Amino acid sequence: MNDRNDDGLTRRQALAAAAAAALMALPGCTQDNHRPRPEARTMTSATARQPVAFLPHGGGPWPFVDLGLGDRAELDALAAYLRSLKTLSPTPPRAVLMVSAHWEEPQPTVMTAARPPMLYDYYGFPEEAYRITWPAPGHPAVAARVRELLGAAGIASAESADRGFDHGAFVPMKLTWPEADMPTVQLSLKQGLDPAEHLRLGRALAPLRDEGVLILGSGMSFHNMRAFRQPRAQVHAMSGTFDTWLNETVALEPAERDRRLTAWATAPGARLAHPREEHLLPLMVVAGAAGSDRGRTAYQGSVMNARISAHHFG
Repeated sequence: MNDRNDDGLTRRQALAAAAAAALMALPGCTQDNHRPRPEARTMTSATARQPVAFLPHGGGPWPFVDLGLGDRAELDALAAYLRSLKTLSPTPPRAVLMVSAHWEEPQPTVMTAARPPMLYDYYGFPEEAYRITWPAPGHPAVAARVRELLGAAGIASAESADRGFDHGAFVPMKLTWPEADMPTVQLSLKQGLDPAEHLRLGRALAPLRDEGVLILGSGMSFHNMRAFRQPRAQVHAMSGTFDTWLNETVALEPAERDRRLTAWATAPGARLAHPREEHLLPLMVVAGAAGSDRGRTAYQGSVMNARISAHHFG
């Protein structure tokens, strides 16, 4: 049958059109339901930009194993700060990108595993230190995006499907997200530890902040293992000189901040605070990703008599 109505439609075409119109009138059923939703791919316009932060992770598995090191009140204060990071952003992140002081590679290397293992990258601790778990998922899509952004900035990168969470990542994250329900991807430092290269690395990754990814740098503002064994007053003074400079620097206008961070080794007490700078370099990545956001000192405390601090941007 091929009868046509006044609009030139066949009866079959008219019936099909009517059925489609009825379906579209059902609650929640529109043409847009058949298209990929933008929020499934990236952030919505209502999603707040994520901040960035540099945090001190302390020494070894200190929150979970009694190591007999440090003052309990000092350690409790640091643990309380790390727990507070869960509310750092008013909008919960969809994932964390963690830059830990405990991973260096010839090229910036990103963890790609969907279920990263644990990496107990310490030694000489009680047996229970090697039974700590933090079974958070990875986020392969965020890992791929990291490499995409680095490539667009002309920065060569690599990936690792086997890398596990080192203690620079799992110690603070287990305090912040004890349920291990926050997808987390680690990114290595680049061997050579050039501060300018790591600032550039952070700038390349800044778009992640607008895509719901919280960028954290995990290190220490003071990391001189020999100094920890020196008299209390001496360690406090030694660490305080550099910590004061660092607190002043992060709060500066971004161009001056980055200039000073690039030349950090010339700062007062710099090499006493960091004979080797791997525990400071995550701050460079964070500062690069901060862009025009000025920093602030969000936490000041002590570990084994040394002054330490944490810095937030945005």
